[in-house]
Amino acid sequence: MTDPLKKAGATAPPIIGSGCTRRYDPEHLGLELGTDFPGAEALWKRHQLDAEVAVVGIASTVPDSDRAKTSTRQR
Repeated sequence: MTDPLKKAGATAPPIIGSGCTRRYDPEHLGLELGTDFPGAEALWKRHQLDAEVAVVGIASTVPDSDRAKTSTRQR
């Protein structure tokens, strides 16, 4: 092998569509391409929890005077 890119352990599947509709061809996706991710749900839940904690942390730093202005605008 003289081409260093051929030594790579993974290759992307074919792409179909163009522009905003560009995506991997679902007919070519499979376990051999590494599309199986059994820990995805647990990882997603952990990141969602981290995001909620961050938002609560940011909201707790808003001065009370600004909170009052925001609550009257939403009505």
